[in-house]
Amino acid sequence: MTIPFRISRRTFASATGLGAAMLALPALQAQGKLEKTKISLAVGGKAAFYYLPLTISEQLGYFKAEGLDVEISDFAGGARALQAVVGGSADVCSGAFEHTINLQAKSQMYRAFVLQGRAPQIAFGVSTKAMPNYKSVADLKGKKIGVSAPGSSTNMMANLVLSRGGLKASDVSFIGVGTAAGALTALRSGQIDAMSNTDPVMTMLEQKGDVKIISDTRTLKGTTEVFGGSMPAACLYASQDFIDKHPNTCQALANAIVHGLKWLQTAGPGDIIKTVPESYLLGDRALYLASFSKVRESISLDGMIPEDGPRTALKALASFDPSIKVDKIDLAKTFTNDFARRAKERFKA
Repeated sequence: MTIPFRISRRTFASATGLGAAMLALPALQAQGKLEKTKISLAVGGKAAFYYLPLTISEQLGYFKAEGLDVEISDFAGGARALQAVVGGSADVCSGAFEHTINLQAKSQMYRAFVLQGRAPQIAFGVSTKAMPNYKSVADLKGKKIGVSAPGSSTNMMANLVLSRGGLKASDVSFIGVGTAAGALTALRSGQIDAMSNTDPVMTMLEQKGDVKIISDTRTLKGTTEVFGGSMPAACLYASQDFIDKHPNTCQALANAIVHGLKWLQTAGPGDIIKTVPESYLLGDRALYLASFSKVRESISLDGMIPEDGPRTALKALASFDPSIKVDKIDLAKTFTNDFARRAKERFKA
């Protein structure tokens, strides 16, 4: 049974300012010289389909084609990747869009500039072994819930499910399990009772009968049922200061991602298998491809963040996090489509 989670569709017009002009961004020259060619990029759980466009752009040499030398550091979850960027050990983060809202709430200005996923691709499931008699979210009280990393988007999704069922985050224990083989082991060995995670992990557990899915955002329809609107997911984001100082570099990064998105529009399962590292398949090629088929529509087509998406994300966060004050967040400062728009025109995405 999928638990719908609808959030009020109030406009919060005073908070969004989306009708207002976007912050002025430095003008970009055509084929402008890159201000910085060596880029350190942090990501949390690179093997997940959530970040497939990043992997495709890397594996097919699209970053190099733009004159970039991108060094990718993979962390256990998005929250840790975020810490790397905020701490200064990485220039750019490939992470969840909602992190830009969380950071602004702490007076740290970070901005998404190209979208990879137009749905979170996160599913929440309970262990059929640990909780064979599961009936409702209330049964999760006191249980151990696996997430990619505490504070990551998988944790946010779990918080939403819990709040809908009348529970608080403090009613459960969250355990970081990553997004690959370790997550499978954690659930199957009984270290956790339920899990909020991405694919291919969740489809592999689901098809083997290890979990019962209770909330699902791996499709556009499921995402609308959970969030009440479009929900931007994986993106590239950086500090406003970095974007201001490196506009041509950001354009090159956006170009590479959109180039990858364009390739993914026509790629077949065989193309994916040939392109991603063998370790991403988690030892089961057939289930990996089944997972890809399930999440394919959630991959962005052109890198553009939907205009209503940031509003949806803000309402979702504010519904369970009292530190997020809706009237204090300027959504126009959390994203820009300027770079993605140019890339879209260039590659006809």
